[in-house]
Amino acid sequence: MPRRPTRHRQLLKPRPLTFSAFSRSVAQLVSSYMAKRQMQDSKLHRESSSKSAGNKVFKHTLEEKNEQYESSSDEEFEGVVQADFAFFDPKPNDFHGVKTLLQTYLDNKQWDLSGFVDLILGQTTVGTVVKVEGDEDDGVFSVVTALNLQRYKDHKCIVEFKEFLLKACQEEDVVDDLRSVLGEQAQNVGLLVSQRVVNLPPQLLPPLYDALFDEISWAVEDEPTEDLRNSFRFNFYILVSKIYKHKNADPRKKLSNDSDEAIIYTKPEDEIFHKISLWSFSFPLHAQQPSTHELRNYRFMGLVMAVEADKIATFRQELKSLINES
Repeated sequence: MPRRPTRHRQLLKPRPLTFSAFSRSVAQLVSSYMAKRQMQDSKLHRESSSKSAGNKVFKHTLEEKNEQYESSSDEEFEGVVQADFAFFDPKPNDFHGVKTLLQTYLDNKQWDLSGFVDLILGQTTVGTVVKVEGDEDDGVFSVVTALNLQRYKDHKCIVEFKEFLLKACQEEDVVDDLRSVLGEQAQNVGLLVSQRVVNLPPQLLPPLYDALFDEISWAVEDEPTEDLRNSFRFNFYILVSKIYKHKNADPRKKLSNDSDEAIIYTKPEDEIFHKISLWSFSFPLHAQQPSTHELRNYRFMGLVMAVEADKIATFRQELKSLINES
């Protein structure tokens, strides 16, 4: 199937995107906190030019508010930055940026994160990183990919990933399904990895996910060997994400405030994934979380979801509708 990527240029005003006014207000607070944390993690080293003239480019106006929490200056900067975001194939020199985005992917677990990043960057036919077009020192703002759990089963990072999920799952009605997708069904299971900076414009989400699922379809036809082509014939996707779950999020209990929500999703698309998932489970996180008045009744939780591949068309349509209506 021929690939004919097109270039798109849009001027859009990003804003926190969640499903209610309450969630949006919380997301704004969390974004301010998390953005500072991510910027402090490491200095990113990037490539300034694109490999292909077919990279998609998206022009956005970024509104940034950087608070100097504990610095020697009490100044607060509010500004507007216009940036052209472009989609790129993963490359080895994206290592530091991708690793920074994935720093808390498995909570605070010490695991072979470097090996995990190497797998992502080594799979160039399926996977995308988002950077700023034409910036000599641009960072990685987002990474999305899908890794076949059977293909990489002997890698230390995947072994540790499976161990982490099995230990985290305490729900008896789910653990057998989890063992199945991590074991005998693994040859048809894709680990869908999607991490990004918190203030990435949400308008990039539909084309970013479209790129991923289109590349998977192309790989099934274009990869040079039958084994590689089959490695992208996914029946299921496994996703690992984070949520804020209300302490009284139990159908037998009433929430303390009518405006409170049982779950606040850190990424808006996760509510769609959660809704269409075959099964899911949550588990407590130990990584540091923002301490705000709005989050006093919430717990920071991990969320694992299994989504059937034949539900992806529904996901893509609902994601587009969500962005268009926001």
